[in-house]
Amino acid sequence: MSNQWNVTLYGLMILALVSLTGCPPPATTKPEAPSAPAQATAKQKPPQAAAKSKAPASSLEARREGKAPAAGPLKDIYFDFDRYDLKPDARATLKANADWLKANPSARAEIEGHCDERGTNEYNLALGAKRAQAARDYLITLGIAKGRLSTESYGEELPVCKEQNEGCWQKNRRDRFVVIPARST
Repeated sequence: MSNQWNVTLYGLMILALVSLTGCPPPATTKPEAPSAPAQATAKQKPPQAAAKSKAPASSLEARREGKAPAAGPLKDIYFDFDRYDLKPDARATLKANADWLKANPSARAEIEGHCDERGTNEYNLALGAKRAQAARDYLITLGIAKGRLSTESYGEELPVCKEQNEGCWQKNRRDRFVVIPARST
C-alpha cells in the first residue's frame, strides 16, 4: 500500500512540474537594441501618432491588429515540404532582396520562417527557424552585414492560407522579409 502511495505521489509531482514549466519560446535571433538617442526620439512621438503612421511590420503585429501583413520591397521565398534548402528561384529572389538591401544601407530586415500545418508545433518552430537561418546565411554570402538581419520562427502559427490542400500548404511554407526602419542617429 505504501509503495502505491509513493508512486502516486511521484506521479503527481511530475505532472505538476510538467504543467508549470510550459513550452520554451520560439527560436529567434535579434539585432542589437536601438541606441539611447533612437529610443528617446521614439518616446517623443505621441502614442496615437505613432500608431496611426506605423503599418504593422511583422506578421504577428498584423495578426494582433486583425490585418493582413503589409507587402514590402523584399519578396517572400518558398520551400518544399519538410525542407529548408534554398531552391534556385529562392536564390534568385534573395539576390534581388540583397540588391535592395545594398541600395538601402540603413535598412534592416527580419526574416520570418513559416511552415504549413503538418507536423507538431515544436517541429514546425524548429523548421521555421532553419528556413529563416538558411535565407539569412545566403544573404550574408551576398554581402549583407550580419547585424542588419534577424530571424524569427512562427512555425505554423501564422498561415496566409487556411485550406487543407497542397496549394494552400505551399503558400504557408515560406520566409517573409520585414523591413525594419532605419535607426535614428
